[in-house]
Amino acid sequence: MNASLLLNFNAVLGEGAIWDYDNQKLYWVDIEGRLFNVYDPLTQKNSVYNVHKRIGTVVPCANNKVLVALQDGIATLDLLTGEIEYKLNTGIHQENKRFNDGKCDPQGRFWVGSLTVGNATSDNKLYSLTSDFKLAEHLTGLTISNGIAWSADSSLMYHIDTPTGEVSQYDFDKSTGSIANKRVIIKIPSTEGYPDGMTIDSEGMLWIALWDGFGVGRYDPQTGKQLQKVNVPAPKVTSCAFGGKNLNQLYITTASCEMSEDELNEYPLSGSLFVVETTVVGCRSHRFNF
Repeated sequence: MNASLLLNFNAVLGEGAIWDYDNQKLYWVDIEGRLFNVYDPLTQKNSVYNVHKRIGTVVPCANNKVLVALQDGIATLDLLTGEIEYKLNTGIHQENKRFNDGKCDPQGRFWVGSLTVGNATSDNKLYSLTSDFKLAEHLTGLTISNGIAWSADSSLMYHIDTPTGEVSQYDFDKSTGSIANKRVIIKIPSTEGYPDGMTIDSEGMLWIALWDGFGVGRYDPQTGKQLQKVNVPAPKVTSCAFGGKNLNQLYITTASCEMSEDELNEYPLSGSLFVVETTVVGCRSHRFNF
């Protein structure tokens, strides 16, 4: 399958694609551009909110708001006014770290990980945030905490630590939000790219954005094998999300950073938003409950 250009955009680090099913809009971010984007397929308009700080990821909330993980804390953003209200200030930026990818679990907890800005260190973490804005640590010793997804029955959680090339599976307790029994289920060779953002389809297969891999791979978590690939005309593929009324449109973000001038000339659509129609449907994303 080949992805088509949806929005020609010069994102520095396009990321965090998530479909708000209730509003039928795509949310995505440009981390280094400090931008939060809302793409409306009906009008083909992309609305841009300048948040003035690195923005790792976004998830839908109620009352025309979204939850955003900024470089110095977690906040809500009002889609009507653009107003940002901090709900949790953290000192993460003082340690030269920032929040990265994240999603909500089926019970409405927000999960988000961290990375070290500018270089790779193995002291990053994966957190969860409850509706009363209490932050809990679940994993330590990560390098770049990235894509995250849950099985349909909420019994399993999948998580990516990008530089390792590994996708890990954990037993997930939906009542407590605890994880246990790590198993590495997919190992992606660096020659095929590095696993970045991730989503899951209705058949339980994982769709993984491949940084330096020119595409999104569909993987079987039982066998670890790649079943098919969506080709993207940009090397730095960062995240993917199923959207549309039938959840059969796979939206794909890309980046233009860490590319030479020659590479940017060869792949001028780097940083743009892409889409491909799939034969399998995705699952609805989960909202943050507060």
